[in-house]
Amino acid sequence: MKIETVAIIGLGLLGGSIGLAIAQRAPGIVTTGYDRDEAVRAAARERGLVGAVCESAAEAVAKADLVILCVPVGAMEAAARAIAEHLPQRAIISDVGSSKKSVIEALSAALPGRTIIPAHPVAGTEQSGPQAGFATLFAGRWCILTPPADADPAALEALSDFWTKLGARVELMDAEHHDLVLAVTSHIPHLIAFTIVGTASDLEDVTRSEVIKYSAGGFRDFTRIAASDPVMWRDVFLNNKGAVLEMLGRFTEDLTALQRAIRSGDGETLHELFSRTRAIRREVIDQGQDDEKPDFGREH
Repeated sequence: MKIETVAIIGLGLLGGSIGLAIAQRAPGIVTTGYDRDEAVRAAARERGLVGAVCESAAEAVAKADLVILCVPVGAMEAAARAIAEHLPQRAIISDVGSSKKSVIEALSAALPGRTIIPAHPVAGTEQSGPQAGFATLFAGRWCILTPPADADPAALEALSDFWTKLGARVELMDAEHHDLVLAVTSHIPHLIAFTIVGTASDLEDVTRSEVIKYSAGGFRDFTRIAASDPVMWRDVFLNNKGAVLEMLGRFTEDLTALQRAIRSGDGETLHELFSRTRAIRREVIDQGQDDEKPDFGREH
């Protein structure tokens, strides 16, 4: 099976970046795109995010070998139903959502009998919209595919090859396991960032201007994460609530243990934890998942 035409539904950061990455790394693939926001479609045309920006989702998918739904996970079923009657029989339907069990359920309900292989490119920034996309977003990043047990092997291979062409490293994973892993590595860190920034802004004994003026490096990095797309993250937490609540329970237990250590002056426990977490940071760098330059590689 060969992917020669790709339809991208949703032309924000991820959808736009996919289009730009195809143009740069797989220029032989024809791309079409659609976004329900007329202003986004206009910006996508101006930037050339895809070869043809269409005026309907039906038009965009009419000749597609691969359809990628780049919409919030809560909108996945509605987006799939909108294209159900217009998909070529051969088309692979995929997505870029951060939770996978709910996506499989939504797409299977909307598109029974179709070839559905959900995907999650673990790449992104705090920016959103059609101006945020760039061609190298997926270079060196992981793209996790969560195929159902009965997935067509040829379609799975074709989708894997597609993401490899865009520069990603492909991994296969069970959907439920993916949701648990991402709850730890992405969803809970975002929830903590949203909470800390919200707490700081609500403090009564300091003013909001002081919080902003005297922001130390740690708080600044939390604000970067907390600036992420609110619609996307609302849907992530609502659609992966089982795994998030399970990991949040574990985090709460660990936080309580830290409170006890601080209250009792248990420096040994604190030092042991901080040493372990410092070692994890080194492993992240060694595996190429971040930059070891000071201040997260920012230029000054």
